[in-house]
Amino acid sequence: MTVTAPRAGGAAPPDVLRRVMSVLVVSQTLGGAGMAAGITVGALLAEDLLGSTGLAGLPTALFTGGAAVGAAAIGRISQRHGRRPGLALGHGAAALGSAGVVAGAAWQWAWLLLTSLFVYGAGTATGLLARYAGADIAPPERRGRATGTVLLATTLGAVVGPNLVGPTGALAHAWGIPRLAGPFLLAAVAYAAAGLVLWVWLRPDPLLLARTAPEQSTAPEPSTTPEPDTAPDPGTEPKSAPAPGLVTGATVMITAQLVMIAVMTMTPVHMTGHGHATQAAGFVIALHVGAMFLPSPLSGLLVDRIGRLPVAVASGAVLLAACLLAALVPPTGMVALSCALVLLGVGWNLALVSGTALITDAVPGERRASVQGLVDVGVALAGATGGMASGLVVAGGGYPLLAVAAGTLALAVIPLVALRGAARS
Repeated sequence: MTVTAPRAGGAAPPDVLRRVMSVLVVSQTLGGAGMAAGITVGALLAEDLLGSTGLAGLPTALFTGGAAVGAAAIGRISQRHGRRPGLALGHGAAALGSAGVVAGAAWQWAWLLLTSLFVYGAGTATGLLARYAGADIAPPERRGRATGTVLLATTLGAVVGPNLVGPTGALAHAWGIPRLAGPFLLAAVAYAAAGLVLWVWLRPDPLLLARTAPEQSTAPEPSTTPEPDTAPDPGTEPKSAPAPGLVTGATVMITAQLVMIAVMTMTPVHMTGHGHATQAAGFVIALHVGAMFLPSPLSGLLVDRIGRLPVAVASGAVLLAACLLAALVPPTGMVALSCALVLLGVGWNLALVSGTALITDAVPGERRASVQGLVDVGVALAGATGGMASGLVVAGGGYPLLAVAAGTLALAVIPLVALRGAARS
């Protein structure tokens, strides 16, 4: 069998890149449907079973906490064995967790429901870590667009999923299961299928393939004037150079995740508490999730054309605008609230794509998967913090207070760290 060697800089030949991207697109479409289930009804299911609005953020905290554990485990497995086994096992864990949520809801076992939400969180980690697989074998000047393509594939499933709350709820009810557990039936099937697609067809493995290529540069603008007597020996990676891009990219993504999760988690609770139907809340979340992923090609193009850091700065401004709009619109204003959630998704997308490119640029191939996994641990923990705190803030001060606080955090952190990163560059 003849294996075509990848090109310099970690880039694969066009035919290999197309094949790998096609498999990632199919798996992300399936995984997106599974991910959207928990986003849409997780808080409502916990509120119904636990009987407390203050604990409505607990499911998000649990499955984002599970995502933290999953990100570390998937990163370690991928580092040793490649992206294929890591991503496939992550989807398998998410399918198992989804089935456990359905069983816990059916039997009214809160401990099983909450434990399964933690396991389900591995799917969120898997879906996001897949974005790195596209960047593994793309040339540095196209990493933003490769990341955007993988994220875009999540859009179809993520948008369709919340709009199936009604039909899947009816199916669950017909089987004697609470209606709110219905979307997790869909998640179990979707995640299992996504894992199977990756396990069977993700060949060659993008990370293992990237390691066989000579790394000309992991940064888009390498220095051309090394200091005397400090040039590394051939085959040796400098250990201090990647730090600025790594820290900046991680901070941008972590902050955006905390802000987005906090506001998004409590939006269905806010809506249903003011007379909106569950299906209406699902529609708003569908628009939000679509905005999280649909702009990915444009975000990737902007990252490649105007730079990682300017796009990161823009993400902070968009997140602030989204939060202020969410805080100011009346609870009955579904159109304005939908616009706020769309902006929230766009701001998160800009932060994720720019942060991903910064980190991929900064970390050499032989350490990339484990470092990316650890960064996504931070992203997941930020989501867990936002999810848990959101219920407490809303219970104590209301949804507008939550939105204003989240927007202030986005403005205070993301542009500041991005501009500081630009100055250091």
